Amino acid sequence: MISNISVVVIVKNGAATLETFLDSVEGFEEVVLLDNCSSDNTLMIAANYSNVVVYQGDFQGFGKTKQYAVSLASNDWILSLDADECLSPELVSYLSSWVLPQNSKSVGLILRDNYFMGQLVKQGGWGRDYLVRLFNRLEHNFNDNDVHESVEMGAQSVVINIPHVIQHNAVQNISQCLDKVNLYTEIRRETSSKTYHPSLIFLKATWRFFESYILRAGFLSGWRGLVIAWSKSNEVFFKYMKIYGDRG
Repeated sequence: MISNISVVVIVKNGAATLETFLDSVEGFEEVVLLDNCSSDNTLMIAANYSNVVVYQGDFQGFGKTKQYAVSLASNDWILSLDADECLSPELVSYLSSWVLPQNSKSVGLILRDNYFMGQLVKQGGWGRDYLVRLFNRLEHNFNDNDVHESVEMGAQSVVINIPHVIQHNAVQNISQCLDKVNLYTEIRRETSSKTYHPSLIFLKATWRFFESYILRAGFLSGWRGLVIAWSKSNEVFFKYMKIYGDRG
């Protein structure tokens, strides 16, 4: 068992993917799960795993909520994951024999493979998705971003490339794309006042589609690439348009 790294995850209504996630981290002695008022079987599933410690709390935006989850762990070395991700067996094996860096400013950079309804997608902005997910909380933590949060890096941070992947079951059905657009843009509407004239919003959204589908070769992923590009465009459009509409 891996005893010197705590796995940390926040979740709300993650029953569809949670069992796969928890199976992949059974090799860790501690998995901290912060539940944000789930109404599905999330808590029932978590109760089946002896290494999972469940906490409950309100969602305060992704950055701040993940900060709080990190604070609940018993180890300073944190492996932060999402409930729709899982570790490859090779990554678990690697971490089980990994000697923790003496330098607490070290962070682990891990490649995330993104799957859309069972198929790996590497185009449209979904490829080369390297993320800092392993870090020492005495030196690093997530920023305050309400959406698209990330681990803050300093000038003295030492990046270690982890040679194995996280598997991300990003989309299990197309309706989730709409749900995510609405969730992220609602958070934006509640936390920001920045917007533009509708004509500029339209141009920004159009550019985002063009960037994902053409410049980043989303078209090579077939209809999945089209859905991804359209979703990215919708997120840009509605994150500004909702704020503009609130102004009457």
